Amino acid sequence: MWALVINPVSGHGKGTTLGTYVAGYLNQHQIVFTIVTGNSSNAMGDHLRTFIEKNPDCEGVIAVGGDGLLHIILQIVVPFQIPFTVIPAGTGNDFVRTLGWSLLDVEAQLSRVTTSQPSPIDLGLVDGEWFGAILSTGFDSIVNEKANSMGWPKGPMKYNAAIAMELPRFKPRHYEITLDDRTISTEAMLIAVSNGKSYGGGMLVCPSAEITDGYFDVMVLHPISKIEFIKVFPQVFAGTHVSHPAVEIVRSKAVRIESAAIAYADGERIGQLPVAADCIHDAAQTWVA
Repeated sequence: MWALVINPVSGHGKGTTLGTYVAGYLNQHQIVFTIVTGNSSNAMGDHLRTFIEKNPDCEGVIAVGGDGLLHIILQIVVPFQIPFTVIPAGTGNDFVRTLGWSLLDVEAQLSRVTTSQPSPIDLGLVDGEWFGAILSTGFDSIVNEKANSMGWPKGPMKYNAAIAMELPRFKPRHYEITLDDRTISTEAMLIAVSNGKSYGGGMLVCPSAEITDGYFDVMVLHPISKIEFIKVFPQVFAGTHVSHPAVEIVRSKAVRIESAAIAYADGERIGQLPVAADCIHDAAQTWVA
């Protein structure tokens, strides 16, 4: 028995369309499953937890949604050690990108998931909360805060609008970053603690990050002018920003960040700093392309 978790509002309705497709695929291949959904994030999480408690032999969880749904799923499947996969139906889909799956060829992903064994991957654990891709603080978190408060525009354009609104008044902040072997005391514009490679819909903030090596890649963007930031920012989609002299990347199994700022992980609000995160080796089971 599999759990098919569908977020109907992912991708402005794409979750419903793709969820129907996945259900049809499973039926066609005579794979036994139960659909789990809900009218809110909390409801979906509660329903999945109840399903797994009643079905301890659950073979796996197929989640149809984005990184927000991933974040909910992780909190439930990791304690139960249930393998999972995410079918990309969100706006960012960065965890799926990190695992190497195509955002278009869902059938290939389903075929692998339902016919082969999963592999272990690392996860981040920040103040007791699991995350799959990236924990961040700084300018991007401020943009997230702004975008989440905006009713218009919809989709990725909302974040572009939030960037345009927040950049003119943004100022770097002082951070204390405690790593395995040292502490970095610095002014910074952005800090990304990366288990995966990308966030924000394909921004390769730490292109060399590996999800199986037991380490975070920690990217620190030291202060640059706003004009320089606008010039450098597009490079993040190719990962070429890492050669800029203001970009510092270090590796660490544990990270603690202190500042008067907020943090997000997998696009979800974690809260005010300080936060402490650990890279937990082989924390979960999933299918890698």
